[in-house]
Amino acid sequence: MRTIQQIHQPVYDPIGDLITYRVIPTPSISYLDPFLFLNHHGPQLYPPQNQGLPFGPHPHRGMETVTFILDGDIAHFDSGGHKSVIDAGGVQWMTAGKGLIHSEVSSDQFKQTGGPLEILQLWVNLPAKAKMCPPYYRGLQKDDIPTISSDDGLTTVKLISGEYRGQKGPFESGIGLQLQTIDLKQKARWDYTIPLDENIFCYLIRGKLKVNGQIVQQRSLLEFKNDSELIRIEALENSVLLLGHAQPLNEPVVSQGPFVMNTEQEIRQAYEDYQLGKFGRWTH
Repeated sequence: MRTIQQIHQPVYDPIGDLITYRVIPTPSISYLDPFLFLNHHGPQLYPPQNQGLPFGPHPHRGMETVTFILDGDIAHFDSGGHKSVIDAGGVQWMTAGKGLIHSEVSSDQFKQTGGPLEILQLWVNLPAKAKMCPPYYRGLQKDDIPTISSDDGLTTVKLISGEYRGQKGPFESGIGLQLQTIDLKQKARWDYTIPLDENIFCYLIRGKLKVNGQIVQQRSLLEFKNDSELIRIEALENSVLLLGHAQPLNEPVVSQGPFVMNTEQEIRQAYEDYQLGKFGRWTH
């Protein structure tokens, strides 16, 4: 089985009244190539007449964002003309590429009525050759995302991108990223193989697992060595896991604010292009 090198704990980093755990980067880990960033918002209960999510218009370049709406909703708008409201169980995938302005806020209905909210946002790096690709956005509701259950019904894989048991995920990754969330009921056992040359992003959202013989508590990020293909998971209680894997890009990473490039000069250019209006017009 693949060796767990270290188990990392997130940093509690609230944004206003939004409960937020920053999973990566933290003092113990800067990034897991090509996985750059993960924020875990909530879980929390919003009252009626709330202000909702605080992520108003802001730019991105050079990376992709994948947003998992576990509870609540997100209203997305961007300078490419895309807009959607994605509800609990849905996923948003945005390729910022050469530049996009977007906002991620709560729907008017959620702000009026309130309710439970829990959201993950993952940033995935793009290779140098694709950092200036055209921007892309797609949002899918829960029922549009395939789920594959084990024979005993104790494990359910929600396939976001890549392939699993002959099924293909609905989102296309430019770097061949395999990405899925896994619901494991207590006593579930799940074996999974990952190519030796791929890095793993494994974050336990909630629950308690035994992974390759080690006990893992909720809100833990597992960092693995590349010494075996096998991951063996046992659920000690009902659990939800985010699991991704891909080949590392092995390129310089220079990030500043919302931009992720390969050099300081490219970061300066990104700010200049944004100020010159090259990321599109914000009309919402």
